[in-house]
Amino acid sequence: MSNGNTAPVNNVGGGFGTLQINTFLNSFGRPAEDAVVQITDPDTGIILEESKTNSNGQILPITLATPPLEFSMNPDLPRPFNQYNVKVMYPSYQEAIINNVQLFPDTAAVQNVTLTSSFEEIFIPYPVLWGNFPPKIPEPEVKSLPLPSNEVVLPEPVVPSLIVVHDGVPDDTSASNYTLGFKDYIKNVASSEIYSTWPIETLKANILVIISFTLNRVYTEWYRGKGYDFTITSSTAYDQAFSYGRNIYREISRLVDDLFTTYVTRPGIMQPLLTQYSDGRMVKRDGWLSQWGSKELGDRGLNAIQILRNYYGYNVFLKEAKKVEGIPLSFQGVLRIGSRGEAVRTIQHQLNAISRSFPAIPRVIEDGIYGASTAESVRIFQSIFGLPVNGIVNFPTWYRISDVFVAVEKLAELI
Repeated sequence: MSNGNTAPVNNVGGGFGTLQINTFLNSFGRPAEDAVVQITDPDTGIILEESKTNSNGQILPITLATPPLEFSMNPDLPRPFNQYNVKVMYPSYQEAIINNVQLFPDTAAVQNVTLTSSFEEIFIPYPVLWGNFPPKIPEPEVKSLPLPSNEVVLPEPVVPSLIVVHDGVPDDTSASNYTLGFKDYIKNVASSEIYSTWPIETLKANILVIISFTLNRVYTEWYRGKGYDFTITSSTAYDQAFSYGRNIYREISRLVDDLFTTYVTRPGIMQPLLTQYSDGRMVKRDGWLSQWGSKELGDRGLNAIQILRNYYGYNVFLKEAKKVEGIPLSFQGVLRIGSRGEAVRTIQHQLNAISRSFPAIPRVIEDGIYGASTAESVRIFQSIFGLPVNGIVNFPTWYRISDVFVAVEKLAELI
């Protein structure tokens, strides 16, 4: 399903952004070395860049023209992004073609490409703020919970390892279901819903409402309780925008890595709020976050929780889910040079396993001592996977290492 317009509009100049291409073979745990990547202008068909990927399945970031920054700061100005087409070729695999990869000024777009034996051409639709999407159907922000079979109170919300997205309205049986990681889903939605050029606190506020909305669907088993075999839909009339295969933005990606266990709630309830929102121009609703309005509040210097309380009321607060599913061990605290113990040994073991697929990451002795070699291995991991490079295992680095470790281990089981 493709909500929104994909019609071409000529690219314009005025600014610059970067495009990072990451390629994989069949699975995230196996980078595609020596794949040929072409980037073309969709208006002219001219090849702007052709490169081969390195051992990490990446090419060096490419600087490309974009519209001026101010176009993304005002809804009445021309299209704020340029579009580029990406083609990836690799022997014995089908060509991967992603059309309309979107690039904003002063930002980094990241396009992940997984090569398979049967790859369909992808057309990325316009983001919601520029496209033509159906408005959200209002719902209560707090849901009746499914009755537990043993009449025990449901446990607190947990962050699932995977989300199943139905690519259409709930009753469309012809629509595909896509299974992807929870963080990958949130990054996709945020990159579809808002502009990555906006103030950081505005981006945080919008990401938090996307996380809370999603966790409400998970916690209340909203669709599965109705007999469906998915977690959430891609229809903006029912849920949030999602576009299979679309590019994400590094600025959004890093914020999601920081915030993915945090949700919005109120005193006296256990579930995350169904934090509904609208663009604030075509659709305005009391008690809903306005995307353009949140941008204006961010411009005025309000922080994320102040922005949220402006729309949802003074008593909303942020809460952190205590459990993240699908990983070997939850975050154990910040690790840096001088740290010791089993948490260090866990990270060393996981980095060594990851290095089998990503050989640029140096192997380390699994001695539970965080020395210079472990810090260097962490720095290279961070540089490959788009994290701030500091050699410290903080919250986002811990969970990113866990995600990649799980993907590499699953690949090893299949070989």
